[in-house]
Amino acid sequence: MGDMTSEGQHLGTDIDLSQFYAIFFEEAGENLDQMEQMLLAVDVEAADDEELNAIFRCAHSIKGGAATFGFSDVAELTHQMESLLDKLRRHELKPTTAMVDVLLESSDALRGQLAVHQGKATEPPTTQDLVSRIYALANGGAAPAASAQPAAAVQAPVSAPEPSPSTTAAEATAPAPAPTASSGGERELDILIGPLDNPVAADGIAELFRDIPGLGTVEPQPSDSANLRVFRARTTASDNDLLELFTFHVSKEHIQIVENPKAAAAPAPAIAPKAETREGTDFGFFDDAPGAPKAAAEQAPSAAAAAPTPAPVVEHKPAPKAEARAGAPAAGGMESTTLRVSVSKVDQPIKLVSQHVITQAMLAQKSRELDAHANHPLLAGLADLDRNTRDLQEAVMSIRMIPMSVVFNRFPRMLRDLATKLGKKVELVTHGEATELDKGLVEKITDPLTHLIRNSCDHGIEMPEDRRAKGKSETGTITLSATHQGGSILIEVRDDGKGLSREKLLKKAREKGIDAPDTLSDAEVWNLIFAPGFSTAEQVTDVSGRGVGMDVVKKNITALGGTVEIDSAEGYGMSVRVRLPLTLAIMDGMSVRVSDEVYILPLASVIESFQIKPQEINTVAQGARVVKVREEYMPVIELEQVFQVPRFEHLSFSPIMVVIEADGQRVALMVDELLGQQQVVIKNLETNYRKVPNVSGATILGDGKVALILDTSGLVRRSRH
Repeated sequence: MGDMTSEGQHLGTDIDLSQFYAIFFEEAGENLDQMEQMLLAVDVEAADDEELNAIFRCAHSIKGGAATFGFSDVAELTHQMESLLDKLRRHELKPTTAMVDVLLESSDALRGQLAVHQGKATEPPTTQDLVSRIYALANGGAAPAASAQPAAAVQAPVSAPEPSPSTTAAEATAPAPAPTASSGGERELDILIGPLDNPVAADGIAELFRDIPGLGTVEPQPSDSANLRVFRARTTASDNDLLELFTFHVSKEHIQIVENPKAAAAPAPAIAPKAETREGTDFGFFDDAPGAPKAAAEQAPSAAAAAPTPAPVVEHKPAPKAEARAGAPAAGGMESTTLRVSVSKVDQPIKLVSQHVITQAMLAQKSRELDAHANHPLLAGLADLDRNTRDLQEAVMSIRMIPMSVVFNRFPRMLRDLATKLGKKVELVTHGEATELDKGLVEKITDPLTHLIRNSCDHGIEMPEDRRAKGKSETGTITLSATHQGGSILIEVRDDGKGLSREKLLKKAREKGIDAPDTLSDAEVWNLIFAPGFSTAEQVTDVSGRGVGMDVVKKNITALGGTVEIDSAEGYGMSVRVRLPLTLAIMDGMSVRVSDEVYILPLASVIESFQIKPQEINTVAQGARVVKVREEYMPVIELEQVFQVPRFEHLSFSPIMVVIEADGQRVALMVDELLGQQQVVIKNLETNYRKVPNVSGATILGDGKVALILDTSGLVRRSRH
């Protein structure tokens, strides 16, 4: 990577460098997301080692990339985070809520720093306070909101600052680069690289000093061996940071860093053991890693005591080494299993497959007119084409499908911060994270769901003392679930808070001048909160109370062709259900004929079909008609009346009923003929014409005619009224 970078600079252009920047920013964002989710999931009472190691690796990956590209502010903050995380994973500190808080704040600060480097922001966040709090926690102190737990947990290492002077005296003959580096003084180092099969790889080391501002200077030195390279460097960077940078070009076991021989008390024979000790203890991660002899001897604030120094060297050697390798090349491993492409490149094959489906439908329709015996090979080929088209369509469509976990994962952090701000205890429970939705809908549903969850936390969940008084658990629960129901996806936000008050809503509505008689049903009263400017908050805060929210939620979801339903029980909580159509480009449909018109029913909504006689249909109050299906009466919808289809008198009765289900309700549609099942390409009517009641879209049939795709949810709602 260094070769490519320097080559770009030699050519007088930064094209290659900017490409690396883009990859780094994207991977850093992914690492921050992953780290944030794991921090939220950490149980401070019983933290899992693998969790702490994984969080550490995320911070380490960001630090490595930031140091390579010269983003010193990002590297400095992640370095401080690493110091704290390393002591946590080595069980030298016990995790506390204060530590999780400060790490989450650091994650936010890192996002701000990265945004500045990307050009998306101009003001970098101030991190001085964060760094001091992390340092205090990492060294057994108490940051501003932390308990005394950390100090107690590390009483052995921290309560022994007295032996430090004697230890320092005992080891006065050993060189001490770490304190010098941490104090900012410049040092002269010899860097030995080898033995290498390809010594040219070591040239990247010299290029790093040229490419990274402020790293220092380096000069090649003569070497006795062709596969060994020696450099003399003057730098203020610590050995650990240098090792971390160099491993982008040369594996760590081939690198030795020693002070200038003039300053070193121990000569050449100590080089090999020293490199081994460094690799076994600090692994190029920290200035003050536990187990490093010089760090333990020279730095009193370090969490490593002099006595237990040998143990970490032996016990922790294999595991952190594996973690170091897993952390630095994480980006490369991810690139090998994923491919980053723009959305436009994904949309193009979807459009082509859509046209392919239409052409295949046309060929299938024409093939029915051919003689089956004489054209057997052709028909067999068309059958294969049909099967391959379906497989191709499913494969291409799945590319745009994204699991709901992408949306759900952003809410735990938001809810944690909001609950802390409001002084409430709230737990988020999610179900159906694997439910998939089209990428376009996922992006548009995020904001409405965010508002619904904030609304539940602010208005729904009571304060802990209020919940105790009502006999509830102090911790409120907000449940977020996603499931497929027929041709729709149902997303529900439910809380066990105080619910909606009918009297309060009616009173507020009348104050706003909304017509709200006492005869309104509960469902109609709940729907009052969707009125523009309507808010039940007692006072306006920065969280809510301005009356801007629920009306926007409904507007946005309606624009997606969805519906919002509210259910509530005062004192027990409320539920908001959002139904969205699976508006993909292609779907399976059932073709039906009414007179000379062809309509498409989403196959996922079709339950069954059967023949019927006129006398089996009963008329009830106000002219509504029902049919009995296995001891259950269902509303009957005559499509010819809904769409005013002209027909001849002698064909005035449709002999076939198709039972469809939507929103948990079933109705029977009267049709003349079932034409069969086929894949159809959805064309948006609103884009090309306007919204039509009871129609969700249109499609082009094999003969070139246009058929309407029926909105089953709309038809079911029509039957209710």
